[in-house]
Amino acid sequence: MKKIGLFYSFNTKTTKKVAQKIKEALGEDNVDEINVEELTADQFSAYDNMIVGSSTWFDGELPNYWDEFVPEIEDTDLSGKKAAIFGLGDQKNYPQNFADAIGILAELLSDSGAEIIGFTPADEFEYEYSRAEKDGQFMGLAIDTSNQAALTNERVVKWVEDLKTKLK
Repeated sequence: MKKIGLFYSFNTKTTKKVAQKIKEALGEDNVDEINVEELTADQFSAYDNMIVGSSTWFDGELPNYWDEFVPEIEDTDLSGKKAAIFGLGDQKNYPQNFADAIGILAELLSDSGAEIIGFTPADEFEYEYSRAEKDGQFMGLAIDTSNQAALTNERVVKWVEDLKTKLK
């Protein structure tokens, strides 16, 4: 399997913990961690296999550290690349936009040509709406450490095992 670029903000507490679990499950020698807050288009497009992570802020928004890089994604040809997304959300306090960051990132990446992999069941959560949901599945790994922290390790391991079959 080719090297994997693991993109997230190094300055986040919970997203960073989940990213570390993903890296460990993948095998640390095969993963390069890249701080989204210092990311360049060349770094981003250098990987054929990408894992992108973010929490959902406010009313279903990407955190502001993504703001400057979103136009770069829109202007980058990601054809032939595979992208898996993990996102954090709170299904009880924000049920109208649970884990929306997954959906926002999936739309951006797929619009730029990337193949989105790593869909997970949405029926394990209770929420009203999520931009991350498509045909009854999330377009990535949804994590709710506020309400289902005990399920995080199991979900990460299961997701990574699935990813290993899809990454080249």
